[in-house]
Parts: sequence; structure tokens; C-alpha cells
Amino acid sequence: MGRIAVIGAGMGALAAAARLAVAGHRVTVYERTETYGGAVRRFERDGFGFDTGPGLLPLPAVYRDLFVKTGKEPLEACVELVQVDPCARHVFADGTEVSLPNASRAGVVSALDDALGARAGQRWGDFLVRAREAWDRTRRPLLEEPLWPNWSVLADREPYPAVPHKRLLRTRQAGTLAEVGAWELRDPRLAALLEGHALAYGLDPRVAPASAAVLPYMEHAFGTWYVRGGMRELARAVYERCLARRVEFVFDAEVARVLEKDGRAAGVELAGGTSQAFGSGGGTVAEADFVVAPGSVEGLPARADGEVTRQQGLPSRLTVLLALRGARPDGTAHRTVVHTADREGELDSLFGTVPSVPARPTVTVLRPDDPGLVPDGDREAVTLSAVVPAGAEIHDEHVDALVAVAERAVPGLRDRVLWREVRTPADIARETGAAGGAVPAPALAGVGGRLLHPANSTGLQGLFTVGGWSHPGGGLPHAGMSGALVSGLIVEGPEFRGSQ
Repeated sequence: MGRIAVIGAGMGALAAAARLAVAGHRVTVYERTETYGGAVRRFERDGFGFDTGPGLLPLPAVYRDLFVKTGKEPLEACVELVQVDPCARHVFADGTEVSLPNASRAGVVSALDDALGARAGQRWGDFLVRAREAWDRTRRPLLEEPLWPNWSVLADREPYPAVPHKRLLRTRQAGTLAEVGAWELRDPRLAALLEGHALAYGLDPRVAPASAAVLPYMEHAFGTWYVRGGMRELARAVYERCLARRVEFVFDAEVARVLEKDGRAAGVELAGGTSQAFGSGGGTVAEADFVVAPGSVEGLPARADGEVTRQQGLPSRLTVLLALRGARPDGTAHRTVVHTADREGELDSLFGTVPSVPARPTVTVLRPDDPGLVPDGDREAVTLSAVVPAGAEIHDEHVDALVAVAERAVPGLRDRVLWREVRTPADIARETGAAGGAVPAPALAGVGGRLLHPANSTGLQGLFTVGGWSHPGGGLPHAGMSGALVSGLIVEGPEFRGSQ
């Protein structure tokens, strides 16, 4: 078997490394920072612990499959998975609140009917049926298979079966997620519920294709899960699985360039005191038969059929970690989404010609019921997050705005704060290497391929890309699947057609 150099220790890279090691390859991971996990990190202070990246896990089957394929211990033997119920509590602009049960269509329909009025739940339930059809049509090509050579069929065909809508004597069908909300859901609160799923991934619902309906469907169908001790525990478990499979790690190792010999990747050169990605190096050379690189690295060779380009200009995240005095009240929802009272203004700020931090953002509040994250039972660890432009400079007024919005979900919040820690786009950029701290979205069909990601194979033989900036895109499940796809392409070759 061959020698494989993996650049970076993000979740997709770790998933690829473990699978490739099990297949008999000698795998070495070169990580430019001091630790593994990419964006899945942890902040600790005074006995408090916080996730600074993803706080919840959708579609845990991706990581269950990884552990089944790479060892005898299943995922549940390495971490404690907890299904979050309710899945989320939503606080809408008009003050209406609803808590949606986890992975229960009947329960969601009933909760929406009770909170928003008769027929609201039925309209959402009917929407989920159509969203499932879009999921069934795109699941394999967008998540489980390498990007097709004729990927343009995904760009031109809208998989969401929109309901015909009469408008000004014309019959039209929704082409964007916002139109689905306005024409099919017909309630501003249901529309906010729908659009919030796109916004959480940094997508503008006014231009995101109707196929983005798969995002709320994934959460509904497969549930939302938490890893006891924080999501960093998932990264730890995958890292330890890599070590058990004899993957070697070299930390604080900046890769300067990929070596090329006879038209194929031949290894990597570590930076000789510089941090110039894929430029002139002058450092240590590590030979390899295959190289796996993050898709966010500049200077990658073009795809052989090269028309899919990396998504550009995606927003980042502002995260505020709050150490609170007082215990977490019984019955508190793990996740609360406080919807903005000015959705159009929020979207204009984020996606306008000159992006800016919204004055009145949608804020997600995470309040895990996890004794391991607090020093004692009379304290609570709360995480606030909102979408902001990549590269945005964050000031105290932006942080204060998040706390003020969150107080709609946590009454008396400001009076309980012991201290706060702020994580900005600059922190994400430093930890992940993504320009401006941009956060990738999952790949979506339609809109001319603008929301597809570059294929895992590249124009240079033996060089593959992995992680959120390559197919099938961002998010923990998609990153894990990118590792599975890269492993399959290396082990089985170009004839690999995806997981079964």
C-alpha cells in the first residue's frame, strides 16, 4: 500500500485518514496549528467549557459508519450521544413561541397548530413531504457519491417539487426558498422557520434554491444530537480512532506546497519558516504516493473538467460564550432560535453590496444540560451565535446586540453574566485557514451549479481535496462524507461510485 500525506486535521481529513489507514496505507497528517478538529474546538475557563464551532450533530449515521468501518468499537462506545428534545424552541418576531419535538412529524404538526393556529402544522407537514422528495432525488449525488463528471445535470434541474401558484393571472412555481415560504407556507412565522435553516448555513433564502428544503428535512428526518461533554468530544474520538489505526500526526507543521513529479502528486514540502501555502517553500520534504488537501487552500490545480468553482463570499459566525451565575432551569430547551424582527434588513446587511454586521440579527442560543461544562450546579454555560460577514470587524456593540436579542429567550440574562468570551471571524480564520473566517455551506442542486463544491479529485493525479470546501460541502455530516469519498477514490480508483 502507499504513503499518504494529509494536509490539515479537520474533521473531513481525520475521517479520510482513519479510513485510509484501515485500508493499509501509511498515513501522515500535517496540521499547521497545535491541535486537531479544525473548527470543532473547545474553550475552557474557570471550570466552564464551551464549543466554539458546531454545537449540535445532524445525521449522526455518517460518524456511526466511520466507526463501524474503522474498528470494533462503535461510535456510542467512544462518545455519549444524546438526542436533543425538543429539537428547537423558536421565538418569533411577534412574540409567538413554539417548541418542536425531535424527529416527529406528528408532534411537529401538532405543536405548530397549537402555537400558530389551525392548518399551520399541516402546511409545514405537507412541505416536509415535498422536501423529502427533493432529498430522495439528491441524497446520493450530493452526499454519498463523488461529484459526477456530468455534474451540470445537478445545476440545471430543480429537484424540489414546488406547488403551482397563481400570481397576477400567471401560474408560477417557487424557485427560491423564500418563495416556498411565501407561496406555500403562507405564514410569516413559518417562513421565518424555513428561512432560518438556510441562514444558519450562511445562505440568503431570497436566492437559495428551493432545493435548500433538504436542510430542514435532514433535521426533521434524522434528528438533532448532542455529544455529552461537548462536540469537541466527537473530534477527540475520531482523532483517537486515527491513532489506534496508526495514523501519524505532525502538529505546528505548515505545508508550503504539494510536490509534483511526472504529472502526479509526489508529496509535500513543509514551510521553511514561512506560512506560504502552495508557494515557494524551502523546508522539509515528505514524499508520498497520494496527497489529501483541504479544498480551501489556494493554488490547488484545476479540476480536469474544471468548471465548478469554489463558493465565494460566504458569511462567517460571531459567537459569544457566557458564563452565568445561577443554575440552568429544569425544562430549558437545549437550543432556542430568536428570529429577527427585521429579516429583510438582516439579509440586506449580510448579502448586500457592502456586507455589514446586522443591527438586529437572528440569534441561536445553546443551553446544554451538561454538568461537565460548568464548575458546579449553580452555574450555567450558554453560547450565543449569529451569522456575520466573513472578515467582519467585531465591536462591543455587536456583542451587546446579540446579548440583548438573546434576553428574549433568557429573561434577566445580562444580570447573570459572570464573564463573556467573544469568538470572531478572525478566530475562525486562524483556526481553520479559511479566508476571513468564512464557513462553508452544504452543496445544493440548481442555480446553475453556484452552490456545488469542487470535486474531491483534482487536475493533478494523486491529489484529492477533503473537508467543507470540497464536495459535498460544509457541516459535520458533509465533512465526514468527504472523507469517505476521498478514501473510496484512493482505495478503489476512479471507478468508485460512492458508499452503499
